[in-house]
Formats: sequence, C-alpha cells, structure tokens
Amino acid sequence: MMKSIKNLFAAKTPAEQSMSPQVAVGALLVEAALVDGVYVNIESDMIAEILLESFDFDAAKADALLAEAETLAEEAVGSHQFTKHAKKLALAERIKVVEAMYRVVLADGERSDIEETYVRQVAGLLHVDDVSRAQARQRAEGRLPGAS
Repeated sequence: MMKSIKNLFAAKTPAEQSMSPQVAVGALLVEAALVDGVYVNIESDMIAEILLESFDFDAAKADALLAEAETLAEEAVGSHQFTKHAKKLALAERIKVVEAMYRVVLADGERSDIEETYVRQVAGLLHVDDVSRAQARQRAEGRLPGAS
C-alpha cells in the first residue's frame, strides 16, 4: 500500500524524465515559440531548420524530434525541466541555443516583451551571460530576411 502511494507521488511526466540535450533544446525552442500564445507555421519551420543545421539531422529525424519536443513543451510546467538537460552542452553550444531561441521568436516578424523576457530567463538558467545573450540576439537579427 505504501509503495503504491509513493509511486503515485513519484510519477514523472515525460517532460520530467531523462532526455538528451538535443530533445531538451528542441523543447526550449518550441516553448519560445509558444510563449506569446501563438504557434505559427513559420516558427515550427524555423525550429525544424535549426534542428537540421545544429545537429546535422536528416529531415525525418528533425521532424521526429520536433514532434517529441512539441509534446514535451505542451506538458511542461517550466523551462527548468529542459534547461537542466541543455546545460550538459558546452558554453559555446548553449550560446547557440540562445541565438536559436531568438531566431524562433523573431521568425514571425513581431517583437514581444514576453518573448524577450522568456529568452532572458532561459539564458540565465543556461548560465549564458548578458553580453553573450545580446550578441546572440544581434546575430539572430542579422539572419532575418531584409537584414543588412
């Protein structure tokens, strides 16, 4: 009986279970896209493009990871569930994660204070300093269509 009660309270959602840093990064990118309450195709396309570039995945693997990341992000109660796995990456890779998050939030062409706050929060959880975060944002803005 006590074991059943312990198992009830110990049950973990999929987002709380162990995952690879790549899955965690995918979930963080989806959360970045969802934070403004609107998840549009251009954002999911950007996430798929980032997964293809960053992890050298083929299209099928990137799509599968994106689908898993979307499920995890919908079930998550906070970013910490993902940042604790993404922190396994080297600092240079974590900075690229922050840049990728900016690419996602800027993909829809709208700037939002809530998105900026979210990226700042996650950058802090990933131990990326403000200077590196600002530089990542500049690089992401430089990749926007029409940027010079």
